Amino acid sequence: MRLGLAGIGRIGTAHARILRGIPEVESLLVTDLDPERARVAAAGLGAEFVADLDALFASAPDGLVIATATDSHPELIGRAVAAGIPVFCEKPVAADLAGTLKVIETTEGSGVPVQIGFQRRFDAGYAAARAAVASGELGRLHTLRATTLDPAPPPAEYVPRSGGLFRDCGVHDFDIIRWVTGREVAEVYALGTNRGAAFFAEAGDVDTGAAVLTLDDDTIALVSATRYNGAGYDVRLELLGEHDSIAVGLDERTPLTSAEPGIDRPAGPPYPHFLNRFAPAYVRELETFTQVVAGRSPSPCTPADALEAFYVAEACEISRAEHRPVALAEVRSG
Repeated sequence: MRLGLAGIGRIGTAHARILRGIPEVESLLVTDLDPERARVAAAGLGAEFVADLDALFASAPDGLVIATATDSHPELIGRAVAAGIPVFCEKPVAADLAGTLKVIETTEGSGVPVQIGFQRRFDAGYAAARAAVASGELGRLHTLRATTLDPAPPPAEYVPRSGGLFRDCGVHDFDIIRWVTGREVAEVYALGTNRGAAFFAEAGDVDTGAAVLTLDDDTIALVSATRYNGAGYDVRLELLGEHDSIAVGLDERTPLTSAEPGIDRPAGPPYPHFLNRFAPAYVRELETFTQVVAGRSPSPCTPADALEAFYVAEACEISRAEHRPVALAEVRSG
């Protein structure tokens, strides 16, 4: 198949390398708002350079991978669906709820599959946790604890465009909690603090946040996120049940040292960032997309799925700003 790739920044370049290694992808067409960057990247990757988006669509690829800035996602998804081209798009679907709802209105019923990039669904640990919940071996879950702890903050210029800590970072935890448990979030209470760089507060954001989620079966989920986890990139999900408890992301590279005497530090170096931690998941995610393009698989993560996680993130931002619990029904009703 011939696939198009729009956007050749960090995540786009990572996707391009993966796609070039998938046997079914015979050719990859690459474009970017910076044509010279796309030209250099295409040459280095053995891909085909395409001058701009119009030329990319004119080439009629079998599928399109979107790794551009968030504000361009709705337009590119809409153009691809109108042309009958299956789409893989990095999260978020759009910068806000209104934009996300419009994309769903455009795509639902079109018959053209759209897959949104929540790569944790393709991680072996999270998949095993989902199977453990479904089998009943943990018994009734009483508590979940999820963390997304970045070792260092993003560039200052990124923060005002990120949507905030809960929309940009916590949204992965919200999606995976739904996916692993099969439950919906009913209510949230969130807070955040700023004790690091001034640019977070200047953008109306926080550098550290926490949220208590009440699921629709009264399970409690605790979510923690920060931009300042100097020990390393730490993404985990603990599932505590009446019969057994398990953890995703607890291995020799977990950046957490026991204070108990005689217990060694984790043997391996911590993951430096998400591309390393989830490298196999990104491969599985894009391999699955090629199956979607070929018509052998439905989209494993639709815009409607992404909307549910966005609703939770939106509720957390309201809760943080107004210092109160927020029911998801309030956010859904607009």
